[in-house]
Amino acid sequence: MPKPIQMYRLVRSLLFLFDAEAAHHLALAALNFSSRLPFIPVLLRTFFMPRPGSKPIELFGLSFPHRVGLAAGFDKNAQYIDALANLGFAFIEIGAVTPLPQKGNPKPRLFRLKKDHALINRMGFNNKGLKNTIKNLKTKNSRIIIGANIGKNTDTPNEQANEDYILLFKQLHDYVDYFTVNVSCPNIKNLKELQDKDSLLSLLSELKIINTQKTKPKPILLKISPDLTWEQLDDTLSIIQATQIDGIVAVNTTATRQNLTYSTKQINQFGNGGLSGAPLKDRATEVIRYIAQKTNGRLPIIGVGGIQSKEDAQEKLEAGASLIQLFTGLVYEGPGLVKKLSTVQIANPKKKI
Repeated sequence: MPKPIQMYRLVRSLLFLFDAEAAHHLALAALNFSSRLPFIPVLLRTFFMPRPGSKPIELFGLSFPHRVGLAAGFDKNAQYIDALANLGFAFIEIGAVTPLPQKGNPKPRLFRLKKDHALINRMGFNNKGLKNTIKNLKTKNSRIIIGANIGKNTDTPNEQANEDYILLFKQLHDYVDYFTVNVSCPNIKNLKELQDKDSLLSLLSELKIINTQKTKPKPILLKISPDLTWEQLDDTLSIIQATQIDGIVAVNTTATRQNLTYSTKQINQFGNGGLSGAPLKDRATEVIRYIAQKTNGRLPIIGVGGIQSKEDAQEKLEAGASLIQLFTGLVYEGPGLVKKLSTVQIANPKKKI
């Protein structure tokens, strides 16, 4: 019987005949449909579910069966949680969710860079909005850990951005296990201004106050850009320390175009957008290592960016990440990658949370 990764290569060759965004929706629709058929969920879990480890990973007050999760952007509307849970993820981060539905940027807006195992996207927080997401969360059956990646609507002025994040935080609080505050997506006009010291301090402080008033507070994480300077990153870490939020997701996609084999002309044809995948791997690891060293390993880190092999995963964990997330690696390597990475051990474990 062919191995799952070999089977996926055939599926991938078919999916790659379609526009990247169309292929994404087609793959998810097929997974969702098949997961409702008799015996298919059992078959999927047999193929893809990692074997239980010796003990779960305890982090943020949550118990993760292993270290591999699905990054935000894959299931924007919490529409496919039950189907995706059959593929063996330890946790799924939905979103980015915005208060109101929005179409995002004009198509085409998702591009494969096959030679570099990379993607460029300028989706623009396209999603069906808060009400739709809550409806889907209410009807899910899986008990997998769910994180909510939250962002402001594109039309919301930055001066009113806190209101969007607070609304999302309050309304989603009963339905998810943790929150990721997204102020680092390169595809939303002026969003990066919310990473400025004063704006970020204001936002995280307000969310922290609301959280402490809850009967059961939820972990709050911040997703950061790989394009921050070391000085900006130091400012961000000082804000995290001041607000005492629970962790960091490192990193988002990059607006740079480094480590690509394509010509400048070809790259320019893709246009603006966030670059993810293998070209981001080294920068993501560099940022994770810097954060871990600066915080003496006391700040939990979810590492994301260019993870497409066991070596990539081990690199992130040894740099200081406690958990990892997949997105682009899943596109190129398939769902068998989850089980493969779940067995990664840290060769030289440093101080862990």
